[in-house]
Amino acid sequence: MTESVLDYMTRLGRAARQASRVIARATTAQKNRALLAAADALDAARPELTAANEQDLANGRANGLEPALLDRLALTPVRIDEMIEGLRQVAKLPDPIGEIRDMRYLPSGIQVGKMRVPLGVIGIIYESRPNVTIDAASLCLKSGNATILRGGSEAINSNRAIATCIQQGLAAADLPAHVVQVVETTDRAAVGALITMPEFVDVIVPRGGKSLIERVSRDAKVPVIKHLDGVCHVFIDVAADLDKAIRIADNAKTHRYAPCNTMETLLVHAAIADRVLPPLAAIYRDKGVELRGCAQTRSILGGDVLQATEEDWRTEYTAPILSIRVLDNLEQAIEHINTYGSHHTDAIVTENFSDARRFLNEVDSSSVMVNASTRFADGFEYGLGAEIGISTDKLHARGPVGLEGLTSEKYVVFGDGHVRT
Repeated sequence: MTESVLDYMTRLGRAARQASRVIARATTAQKNRALLAAADALDAARPELTAANEQDLANGRANGLEPALLDRLALTPVRIDEMIEGLRQVAKLPDPIGEIRDMRYLPSGIQVGKMRVPLGVIGIIYESRPNVTIDAASLCLKSGNATILRGGSEAINSNRAIATCIQQGLAAADLPAHVVQVVETTDRAAVGALITMPEFVDVIVPRGGKSLIERVSRDAKVPVIKHLDGVCHVFIDVAADLDKAIRIADNAKTHRYAPCNTMETLLVHAAIADRVLPPLAAIYRDKGVELRGCAQTRSILGGDVLQATEEDWRTEYTAPILSIRVLDNLEQAIEHINTYGSHHTDAIVTENFSDARRFLNEVDSSSVMVNASTRFADGFEYGLGAEIGISTDKLHARGPVGLEGLTSEKYVVFGDGHVRT
């Protein structure tokens, strides 16, 4: 009799729960040994990885996959190098598990503190990019969690080949194979099962398009760490250094168009708009960026700037398109960001300390920056080694989620025969 998808996912969940208890007590040396052995296995398996990926790419081309998705799917030699280096970097990161902080004596004589512990079992749902398999597996393993990885069906062969290397790493460190499990079925019912198994899964991390994240957020019975949109802003203040402003606004938009930390709306103080917008527009036009602006922006830049609509202020383009709005003061900029933004990443360019502090205090986003490009909102750039994703939620984890974001804390108490009176 053929096993149903629900039965298969239940079997994975039960195995992950059992494995989570083993990995939670594994030593740092043991976890690092697994990561480094997996890196060596990837290096040795380059021909197998390339062959599996070629099969996925051929299937993708036959199914009419867009060029951008085919690019994300491809495991080039450089990307295999990056996966190997990623494993080695995570092995070098400090192990957060077991760390005790804030120990203090209370009047009763007991000592109370907090210990960092794994979350347990983490389900990760993602699309197209097979290198996410390594990023997710390595961070979950180092933070003492078991993980169930459900990659996109278009990358199934690549993910299986990568999983084989991870399993070799786990075996080399005498850790259970079920610490990292890649879902083998491409049936979409597997996602529905994974997000509704609170008895086996402690948290879900969806990485992909808006429709995937909306579906997971709507249907999950398990806590979700996620962000829906990356509607990021740069505000050029009246007190901005114009050279810095131009460099930052250029980089925030044109460094790469697809990432969630790319600027989608540029806000400019009216007092300097006629000095900063023309040189910026020349850069954007030279790079093929379509501009959409408010009436004041269009009067400064000319007729080729399209009229921005209300919907433009809310849109994550992930494309060479930019909305521009001229505002009278800092208050209006903060109001615009908190009204239209997605609480992801927003930056101010200013030499005025008071304006910078007010922006930091009042902009309600997971990353708020002063005189820096929004493109820095990234786990690696924040010194986390890597990230499992970026959270715009306010509970548990916010911003780039690295090792610490995949852990929790519990209270620990030390006594010496103390009893409560």
